[in-house]
Amino acid sequence: MPSVKELGERKIVELIVNVLEKMPNMVLPFGDDVSAVDLGSGKLAVLKSDMLVGMTDVPSGMSLWQAARKAVVMNVSDLAAKGVKPVALLTSVGFPSQFSKEAVRQIGMGLNAGAREYGAHIIGGDTSETSDLILDCLLFGIGLKKEIMKRSGAMHGDILAVTGYFGKTSAGLKIIKELIECPPKLREELLKSVYMPKARLREGVVLAKTGAVTSSIDSSDGLAWSLHELSKMSKVGFIIEALPIANEVKRFSELHNLDADHLVLYGGEEYELVVTVKPRSWIKAKEAVEKVGGKLVKIGFVTKETGIFLKIKGEKKPIEPRGWEHFKSM
Repeated sequence: MPSVKELGERKIVELIVNVLEKMPNMVLPFGDDVSAVDLGSGKLAVLKSDMLVGMTDVPSGMSLWQAARKAVVMNVSDLAAKGVKPVALLTSVGFPSQFSKEAVRQIGMGLNAGAREYGAHIIGGDTSETSDLILDCLLFGIGLKKEIMKRSGAMHGDILAVTGYFGKTSAGLKIIKELIECPPKLREELLKSVYMPKARLREGVVLAKTGAVTSSIDSSDGLAWSLHELSKMSKVGFIIEALPIANEVKRFSELHNLDADHLVLYGGEEYELVVTVKPRSWIKAKEAVEKVGGKLVKIGFVTKETGIFLKIKGEKKPIEPRGWEHFKSM
């Protein structure tokens, strides 16, 4: 029998889901960014649970305060992808027995900072002794059924867009793991993307209200993998005409002779939104995001065929379904 390392996170989830008795009339299917329960009167209780583990999710140099904040941001990003504001959260915390009083305090402060940054409050949770740091957050929000942005729904001809530029976290992790030298200002910017990630909540909320978005996903598992998930759920394909490469990543790649496209496509831990937008509503969506201080960057379009390709100088190169996956990516 294969081990969990051989199976990988996605196969493990599939195995568990297949033995569950499914709730009748589920608003969102297994496999979307969040879960939801119909409250009636057009409202949904939107729920998200995600776990941060010290060994796999806390890179060298990240403080406990930053790690705890990140545990919240990870969850907020998935609500953002549906266009829902978090209201409250529960958090279960596992501490190794050797943690100090100050370490516990820093974790509490980081959790609170993350929650308050996005307008939510922590209202309870649990603690236990564990062999590694574990921060498990359950977020709750209320959304309107007519506004919720699903992973499914993209249509041929829709515009493919993202809420920011990619590759900085991949580059920052290379600096940390491979001890790559970098000019101070560039290093600071790339490491900031690792240690202080941001969820695109304002962007997600306003996009949901425009009615312009046909599908949406959080990009934390990497841009390539996010595109393949949207493709699978919507049964469409994509042509990428312009990769959203951050300027810092272009410079970093040139300095170290690295493939910038690879850093952009196959990284992870970047909490941007990847959305498809009705062509006739593009200006409306773009202006709505800009009004809240964000950006919406057009990178391609939706096709009937289910392949995903990067189009460079007239030639199409397939984008592989690769990204971060627990157990396999360790």
